[in-house]
Amino acid sequence: MNRREFCKHGARVLAFPALIRSLASVPQVSHGIQIGDVDAGRAIVWARADRLSRMMVEYASTEHFNDARRLVGPVVTSASDFTGRIDLGGLRSGQTYFVRVSFQDRDGRNSGEPVIGTFRTAPSVPRDIRFFWSGDTVGQGYGINPDLGGMRIYKKMRNMEPDFFIHCGDTIYADNPVPSQIPLPDGTVWRNITTEAKSKVAETIDEFRGNFLYNLMDDNVRTFNSSVPQIWQWDDHEVMNNWSPGINLQDLPEYRIKDIRTLAAHARQAFLEYGPLRFDPRLCRIYRRISYGPLLDVFVLDMRSYRAANGFNRQTVESPETVYFGAEQFAWLQKDLKNSQALWKIIATDMPLGIVVPDGVDREGRNQFENLSNGDGPPLGRELEFARLLKFIKVNRIRNIVWLTADVHYTAAHFYHPARAQFTEFDPFWEFVSGPLNAGTFGPNVLDNTFGPEVVFQKAPVGANPDRSPKAGMQFFGEVQIEGRSQWMTVRLRDMAGAVLFSRTLSPER
Repeated sequence: MNRREFCKHGARVLAFPALIRSLASVPQVSHGIQIGDVDAGRAIVWARADRLSRMMVEYASTEHFNDARRLVGPVVTSASDFTGRIDLGGLRSGQTYFVRVSFQDRDGRNSGEPVIGTFRTAPSVPRDIRFFWSGDTVGQGYGINPDLGGMRIYKKMRNMEPDFFIHCGDTIYADNPVPSQIPLPDGTVWRNITTEAKSKVAETIDEFRGNFLYNLMDDNVRTFNSSVPQIWQWDDHEVMNNWSPGINLQDLPEYRIKDIRTLAAHARQAFLEYGPLRFDPRLCRIYRRISYGPLLDVFVLDMRSYRAANGFNRQTVESPETVYFGAEQFAWLQKDLKNSQALWKIIATDMPLGIVVPDGVDREGRNQFENLSNGDGPPLGRELEFARLLKFIKVNRIRNIVWLTADVHYTAAHFYHPARAQFTEFDPFWEFVSGPLNAGTFGPNVLDNTFGPEVVFQKAPVGANPDRSPKAGMQFFGEVQIEGRSQWMTVRLRDMAGAVLFSRTLSPER
């Protein structure tokens, strides 16, 4: 069997009545497995059990598991919604591994059926690397449509066998219920599989967990998770739309919890339980760097946890009201960018840099902004922090940085250049936008001229009915390919069928 056939075979459930009766008495993997944060020597393996049990992982370099090693994992309890993870260490770089995950009774006598997955570790020498990125899963009420075979974009991406996938946020839409049907402008109906957890906005920890469980009901998603390692970050919809510390829930009748800090804490706990990411439980830090060999480092940012409240964003000096990255994350990013030995440095952000994202008006009638951009002119508000970062990158001659993001529900390529900018103390750079994966498509948004972006390419709905369902085919993901010999990087923007909409090859600066 090739790798794809092996994964498909390993994920299959044999639904014979006698087997089902025997499985009911032992712990089972309830929603597949996930693999995440893979580097040259480590990988996170995640799974969820259907009851109190102990997680077990076998891993081997062959599909026959001839050289298998067995690790005893954590006991999973209701405190983590029966989710668990094992951080495999001591792996060989550039090696394909196969894993078998199962759960065992506490007394160790009985184990459930294993679920099989595979991944390849990062190389220690230059070789070809290919990965995808996108964001926005189950947004605007568009969930798992059985008429379409579920979230098919995940199947397309899996079949193309990338080394890994960056999910740039909105991994769930906790604030978007999923109805059984949505009437569409063309007279047809979008049908959803529904669950109780997706019948209302998420408030309790269990309701946030239910959003993640809903996505894992999709066969395409589970198969993808078992064979494509992921790097997760979060955005606003893991909590609620345009989430920031300044949201007043008193005016939102759909929320019984009226404290945004409580809501965000519940959301964060569920995200860390269900995301296949590596984190220090003492810090619960989402921002991190994933080193993927001598050609690539991936910097995963968190633009949500440390920001000040969304506001009019036009302060002339930095202050507590203009914080976006936060002092600790900002210092970490400066240090790790400067110390990185990788040729290419991907910065994955959960929001675009120069796209204006409005967020209503304040009590004085001034426009508020969710993003760092505020419309035009010299750096103001949150832009001051970003300008300081760009200047640091230029002064320290940190080369070959490419920014990837999602969030705005269309796909685009933006080139930022000081010759067009109000702020000029930076080196030119590219930002590529791609999404959604399974959500409404709309846009495009206005660009802010502070840092001189140019729209080199974009694809978004045109004409009437700008909010398009996934049936319209305007779901997008991006591809990055680094050629091991030339070390050039090619970025492609693709639609849900895999068709290339735009391609740009970048040569590294030495």
